[in-house]
Amino acid sequence: MTTPTDPRLPGDPGPDAVAVARVVAAALDEDLGAAPGRDVTTQATVDAAARGTADLAARADGVVAGLVVVPDVLAQVADRLRLPRPTVTWLVPDGTAVRAGDVVARLDGPVQVLLVAERTLLNLVSRASGVATHTRRWADALTGTGAQVLDTRKTTPGLRALEKYAVRCGGGTNKRMGLHDVAMVKDNHVVAAGSVAGAVAAVRAAFPDVAVQVEVDRPEQADEALDAGADFLLLDNMDDATLRDTVARVRARAAATGHVDLEATGNLTLDRAAAVAATGVDFLSVGALTHSSPILDVALDLHAGA
Repeated sequence: MTTPTDPRLPGDPGPDAVAVARVVAAALDEDLGAAPGRDVTTQATVDAAARGTADLAARADGVVAGLVVVPDVLAQVADRLRLPRPTVTWLVPDGTAVRAGDVVARLDGPVQVLLVAERTLLNLVSRASGVATHTRRWADALTGTGAQVLDTRKTTPGLRALEKYAVRCGGGTNKRMGLHDVAMVKDNHVVAAGSVAGAVAAVRAAFPDVAVQVEVDRPEQADEALDAGADFLLLDNMDDATLRDTVARVRARAAATGHVDLEATGNLTLDRAAAVAATGVDFLSVGALTHSSPILDVALDLHAGA
């Protein structure tokens, strides 16, 4: 096995570095108290000069993600303790399917740093790996259908960049990162603007650089949204028959409007995934990827004699 030099998902830029640094700092403040903080157990029982090695290992089968946060956690802890920063040997990159017992990284450095960093590091890696593992099940269920699984904005506050990266590690696709990069016209926006056409026109006038998606829950609403100039449609809470009808209506207009991406959402389950994909939609958006994924159990094992 070739030891990777980069923990990121191959070909992926990784989560936003500023967002990662911010969430790590907040997590350490929460655990240690206001910066620089303290770990009263570790700092009382472990000599600051002691050095050691620890393995980051999976305790269950799954897909590992979030290894990209490890260096930042270690660096911030080391800087708070005024000790040297540990080194990390990567054994696998993010996005790798692992089995229980697999070691994914080896950490070498001051034992105080390793132990103080342990819980924050594991919380973030376990959370991200849980999201990636859940996403991989959906991606596998959609293999060969032509449809992709999407995440939503139903993320843990503060962890969006990491959780959306974890979705990519699991084989999923990100939708909009937030309210700032894609317009989503929902029923309340239509009520406020007076009509779908009015809402879309208002977005185009105010923010001409963003794509506009319109939520529809009936086939005839798709026509209204396309007439208004929507770039893609969110097909909300439709059964399979209604999805097929709506997809057919939209595709029939493709010659005039060009391809419009179609996204199914609402009441989606793994058992239903292939059937929904067979209706011809491009995406299935699943909020549960980020709001309901259990963690993947990951542990930090300090070598004996450290």
